[in-house]
Amino acid sequence: MEKAGGKEDVLKQLEKRLGRTHARQRLGIESDYEAKVFGHGLNFFHIENWYSIHSVIKNGLRLMGLYGRGKQNTLDIQIKHNDIYLPGLPKAFDGFTILHASDLHVDMNWKATRVMTKCLATLEYDICVLTGDYRAKTFGEYKRSLAGMRQIRTSLNSPIYAVLGNHDTVQMVPGLEAMDIRLLLNESVVIEKDDALIHLVGIDDAHYYRVDNIEKAVEGVPHGDFSILLSHTPEIYQQAAHAEFNLMLCGHTHGGQICLPGGFPLTLDANCPRYLGAGPWQYHGMTGYTSAGCGTSVVSVRLNCPPEITLHRLRIV
Repeated sequence: MEKAGGKEDVLKQLEKRLGRTHARQRLGIESDYEAKVFGHGLNFFHIENWYSIHSVIKNGLRLMGLYGRGKQNTLDIQIKHNDIYLPGLPKAFDGFTILHASDLHVDMNWKATRVMTKCLATLEYDICVLTGDYRAKTFGEYKRSLAGMRQIRTSLNSPIYAVLGNHDTVQMVPGLEAMDIRLLLNESVVIEKDDALIHLVGIDDAHYYRVDNIEKAVEGVPHGDFSILLSHTPEIYQQAAHAEFNLMLCGHTHGGQICLPGGFPLTLDANCPRYLGAGPWQYHGMTGYTSAGCGTSVVSVRLNCPPEITLHRLRIV
């Protein structure tokens, strides 16, 4: 964990950046969460925090002869191309390309992070979006995560927009924004092209911290304007659709990470229908895409679920 003095300095920066209420709310929930983890409360028994279970999973995969293959699979990052046909998309944005990377967990597997860095350097796009989970653990220090993100940042072109995930502490915000990565925490920005515009909206983590606030995030978005939502998790798909977003980009699920043949996930760790677990989907009038993620969590293996970086190309209908 970071030193108390350092946390106070970060808090002052966050209060200026996010406002007193959001900054103190997020930090307070994080502190309560860490107290439960270190005190072996209910959250300690979540699979992400119960490290003896991690060893059981590793050893089980070794006994089945799958661990080595699963670890090697983490380096096989797929570049996916996803054309999205969107009613209401301004004509100037036809062909506009969004690089979408999620769940990097950069300090989980440094070899995989180096592969990510090389893959990202080869791609062309108009903007980059990152949908959370930059840290490996869900608690504790975050300096190694920031170091990994600095490595990734060398391969990314601006502008870059991002949201936080349930593995991330809000204390990472000043460090990430110092890298020219613009965090959207219940906020929106306008993307302009040839006198046309779209609104890019981002919410804070809705999975564990539940400090997402769509109403606040869309305050500056006029009714009827084209809008894209960045969320760490697909779990708020209903709220997003009824808030009339045209497109939602998210991650969190890792596509299951360890799947049965055919890509059937054993678990998604998300309160949503399984069809929202990975890839493109529709809900009412909203189009969505859930990234299977670049990195790994719990155990650094992937089976029947390769890591991905996605290039979304927006198209008019």
